[in-house]
Amino acid sequence: MKKLGTSLFVVCALVAGGWSLQEAPAPPAQQKPAGKRPPQAKSQAEYKDYNTAYAVTGGAAMEKAANDFAAKYPQSELTSYLYSKAMHEYQNENQPDKMLAMGEKVLALDPDNPIALVLTATVLSDSLSDSDPNRQQKVAEIRKNANRALESVDKDFAPPANATPEQVTAYKSTLLSMAHSAIGITDLKMGDATGAEKELQTAADLNKTQPDPYIWYHLALSQDHQNKYAAALESVNQALRYTSSNPDLDKLAQGERDRLMKLTGTQPGQPNNSQPPHL
Repeated sequence: MKKLGTSLFVVCALVAGGWSLQEAPAPPAQQKPAGKRPPQAKSQAEYKDYNTAYAVTGGAAMEKAANDFAAKYPQSELTSYLYSKAMHEYQNENQPDKMLAMGEKVLALDPDNPIALVLTATVLSDSLSDSDPNRQQKVAEIRKNANRALESVDKDFAPPANATPEQVTAYKSTLLSMAHSAIGITDLKMGDATGAEKELQTAADLNKTQPDPYIWYHLALSQDHQNKYAAALESVNQALRYTSSNPDLDKLAQGERDRLMKLTGTQPGQPNNSQPPHL
């Protein structure tokens, strides 16, 4: 299956609905939490160069612009915004390794940035495998970043300046869902199906506006691993409602559904009433 991470799928859905995870183009427009002074340029030249760099598009070009700006203004408070823009440019290009590298640069400058925390945790959890030489280190970083994101969303998330309260609530819920999903997928890959089910169910409950088939598919796997076949069948059927744009995931989910239908004795088109639905 192509490693299109949970966060990437959800972000694409949000962008299609008129949302963007990009920071506001100019720091003065940021809605920073109370008690935090908005980042400021130390000179007009710095601010002008920042705006010029921020206007760049494309992952590689944006990364270079951020690096050049950081070299010219090593003490600038604006640099993290440029690396954040580079992270999102690479996100749009589906380059998870580059996204991770830019996310780490953002976190080096802004350790509580919830978007960078969520995206780095998600990229790491999606790429986690049994053959990773630094498997335990990667797991520790996933848990650290995801849990820190859960703690920082309310106090450190800066929404777009024109966002409505309803949009801000939905945006925060999506970020929280991504964080729980990263932990849940990691739990599943580490053999903790019970912990994975709890985290993934929470992720699904938080993201009902833009349901993510990756969450539902992995929730089904976590339930399958516990022999909760009826619940798993319900979850994989939820996943299949949203997999049309991803043939690889759709194929995997259909294979899981066929297996679960045999185990539960469910016929095609027959409702599964052996357990109350989650939704």
